[in-house]
Amino acid sequence: MRYSHALVVAVWAAASVFMGGCREKKTEEAKSGTSTETQTTATTPSRDTILLGHVGATSGGEATYGLSSDNAFKLAVEEQNKKNGIKGKKLELKTLDDQGKPEEAAVTATRLITQDKVTLILGPETSGRSLAVAPIADQNRIPMITQSATSAKVTQDGDKTRPYVFRTCFIDPFQGTVMAKFARENLKVNKVAILRDVGSDYSVGLANSFTAKFTAMGGQIVGDVSFKSGEPDFKAQLTAVRGKNPDAIYVPAYYTEVALIGRQARELGMKQPLMGGDGWDSPKLFEVAKGALDGSFYSNHYSPDDPSPVVQEFITKYKKAYNATPDAFAVLGYDAANLAFAAMERAKDLSGPSIREELENTKSFKGVSGTVHIDEKHNAIKSAVVIGIEKNAPKFNATVEP
Repeated sequence: MRYSHALVVAVWAAASVFMGGCREKKTEEAKSGTSTETQTTATTPSRDTILLGHVGATSGGEATYGLSSDNAFKLAVEEQNKKNGIKGKKLELKTLDDQGKPEEAAVTATRLITQDKVTLILGPETSGRSLAVAPIADQNRIPMITQSATSAKVTQDGDKTRPYVFRTCFIDPFQGTVMAKFARENLKVNKVAILRDVGSDYSVGLANSFTAKFTAMGGQIVGDVSFKSGEPDFKAQLTAVRGKNPDAIYVPAYYTEVALIGRQARELGMKQPLMGGDGWDSPKLFEVAKGALDGSFYSNHYSPDDPSPVVQEFITKYKKAYNATPDAFAVLGYDAANLAFAAMERAKDLSGPSIREELENTKSFKGVSGTVHIDEKHNAIKSAVVIGIEKNAPKFNATVEP
């Protein structure tokens, strides 16, 4: 989500070169045994196994996303194997760490497809990395399901839908609309300032969709200030925003920057609520914010406060396996894996084209995060929730239907 289209193009070009080399020899990293990978079973699939690849960030600034997703994928694989796998074949999962970098995501996806011969790619978690992997999946006719990349561009190649790329999360135009409506109707906000990460497709997309809906509902954007991820000091931007006297501040960014922005805003005496999207969802948000985000709100895919049996059953299983409450990335990962399994079971065979066809036919798939319908653009039509922050902890506020 943090990289420009130009960089994605460059990444894709580099990955194309890499693919040719991968067919002839293993990487030096693989030879030396220094690869940053984890897997549930052996690395080499047999004729009686189905190998799935996870391209995810298990290190770096987005590591909580990848680790939560990986836990959920492993749990789903374990459960499916207890049901005799898919078409009588056991499943295996191989995870490669993309370090939160689009260029690394392209390389790891290429390796999983050309060397390891995976049947399907799960991930990546963010839009920037998913944009880097999507053309690789299409070229090799290997289905890719991102559980949490919300940029509308991920499943689109210009004005065409990418044939092999799918998602199980809602997209940014819906998510931005959710928070705009919540701001106007629930918080009764009239004036909003925006802090956007100009290097992030995710942040820019959310900011644009929020702005369009908020202004259409009669609200006013009094300031639109930019930053780039990795910056530790946001006081100059916040000072500029403070001078506009907004009722609230919309910060569509990831948890690391959001927590710092929240703390620095309070240090400047700014008491306005902050609002954002699912990129806020991480335990690290609260560790770093230290209460500075109390009274703020963000859109998300699920809430552990949801009393529905399917949600509470998953939370119980996840806690038993990992001694932690699942975040949205775990829930979305679990749903993505099980949606893939259902499509694979229905498919006439386990080829990429056959699985792709059944992914396209997915309607009314009942997941933990809600009922998923895959539309003609390979996006998931589903509900969203709004989470409030109280006493430095998330609390369910509302559900918004599509």
